[in-house]
Amino acid sequence: MTIPETDVAGQPEEEPRARPEERLERAVRAAEQALIEFEIAVETFRVEVENFSRLHHQKLGPMYTRLDELEALIAEATAARTGDAEDRRKADEARARVMPMPGVEELFHGWMDGDGLFPEAAAMLTDQPVRPPQRVRPSEQARKLYRELARKAHPDLAQEEKERERRDEFIARVNAAYGRGDEALLRELAEEWAAGPAPVEPQLTASEELYARLEWLAQRKELLTAVARELEEGAIGSMLRMAPQDPDALLDEIAEQLLAQVAEREAELERLTAS
Repeated sequence: MTIPETDVAGQPEEEPRARPEERLERAVRAAEQALIEFEIAVETFRVEVENFSRLHHQKLGPMYTRLDELEALIAEATAARTGDAEDRRKADEARARVMPMPGVEELFHGWMDGDGLFPEAAAMLTDQPVRPPQRVRPSEQARKLYRELARKAHPDLAQEEKERERRDEFIARVNAAYGRGDEALLRELAEEWAAGPAPVEPQLTASEELYARLEWLAQRKELLTAVARELEEGAIGSMLRMAPQDPDALLDEIAEQLLAQVAEREAELERLTAS
């Protein structure tokens, strides 16, 4: 049996009471850390989707284009044989799908950033050989560095506007380096952050401020959930979820299916044009 400690007067010593805001402060800090982890996961998946999208377009784009061309040729051959107005309309629609004329925004979407045209786009416009986009898959060490930097430098941990702006600028550089899989630059950024001014620790004491912070965190999580859902339910995200460990094998499987479809359409076109 444990005997409670007593004070000098012989009375049981009371445990110190926690401040009313202390429990709320712990909840806010836990919610902040959970949100940061969620943001890291969403950003990691966004990079994977972007990389896989470029590889998908590079490897399978020509096959899809060939299928569209064959569909147009088949429709045109059918219309030529039947002379039917409806077949002619279908042939025109099929031909329009082969090489639609893009608008200016569509033409440069994905080919330009704040520094101007990407090398691939510049090569296309100057008739130079186009270098295939290189695979960017951040190493495990790069992932680790990114997570550590995101946890330490996340703008949501700032309590002053000037500090938030500094963190925003720094995290933008971290995201760019991670998107390129640049492990060396991430190491440099980690050293830069460690050598920088000491981060201001949150001083959350007022209940009103804590409740407002919790509300903001909930709204931010809701927004991120919508972003994550959009990524997951998109065509590329759905494919990545089918083979998260080996997306290359999935690309090979889709390529085989497309090649089989191309062979079928070519055989059908040959039958139409030979008879």
